[in-house]
Amino acid sequence: MTQALAFPTISAVGNIDAYIQAAKQFPILTEEEEFRLATRLREENDLEAARQLVLSHLRLVISIARGYLGYGLPHADLIQEGNIGLMKAVKRFDPSQGVRLVSFAIHWIKAEIHEYVLRNWRLVKVATTKAQRKLFFNLRSMKESSEALTPAQIDAISEQLKVKPEDVTEMETRLSGHDVALEPGNDEDEAFAPIAYLQDNRSEPVRVLESRAADHLQGEGLQMALGELDERSRRIVESRWLAEEPATLHELAAEFGVSAERIRQIEVKAMQKMRASLAPLVA
Repeated sequence: MTQALAFPTISAVGNIDAYIQAAKQFPILTEEEEFRLATRLREENDLEAARQLVLSHLRLVISIARGYLGYGLPHADLIQEGNIGLMKAVKRFDPSQGVRLVSFAIHWIKAEIHEYVLRNWRLVKVATTKAQRKLFFNLRSMKESSEALTPAQIDAISEQLKVKPEDVTEMETRLSGHDVALEPGNDEDEAFAPIAYLQDNRSEPVRVLESRAADHLQGEGLQMALGELDERSRRIVESRWLAEEPATLHELAAEFGVSAERIRQIEVKAMQKMRASLAPLVA
């Protein structure tokens, strides 16, 4: 399923700010829409349904990933790892259980981001046991201030998280030390050292050309593709994907006097036609 899903990535959109703005354009599904899509995915292995479920929850991943910025890792990488967790959640989601996807997905998104942080924040070698991992991710929020922990606070935290007091002291030192090396210590750390993500590549020629191509695709290319649609299809696509407040399937169904399922079918067919029109521009 992962390979078949086509949703925006940071590298494809251009930068993290553009990606966040793009993710916000996807409509939040109603409970009814979510149930129908999840049922189609579960019973028919409908990848278009999976795509819509993923796209509608990208902003959830962005929100969760923002909470892990304090570990010194690139925001874009945190989001991409969270997206992997989101896709795993969508694949395993059972709508018959009466739980919304957002509640189910939070666990999978956080799990992927946790593993990514622990794999790549190389200073935290102490976080090897389950209890120590819990300490790693909870110590910041458990501290009442930015001041150093007192002996009483250390004892209270160690008892609550079931780790040794010296582990609490060690972790606090590591989290507050900010002693991350600019250059990587070995090949495994190379992609995650600050030198790799502090550099500014915005003026690099290939990036400039990619940015111009993306602007053309989003501007003239999009208008060209929309112009090839019939009036009803264009109205549906613009209302669902390009409006500041996207319309629901049921709202458009009432407007055109057809069923919500018919609106969905028209939307899918229109998107397929637009992708075919835009294909030469991205080849």
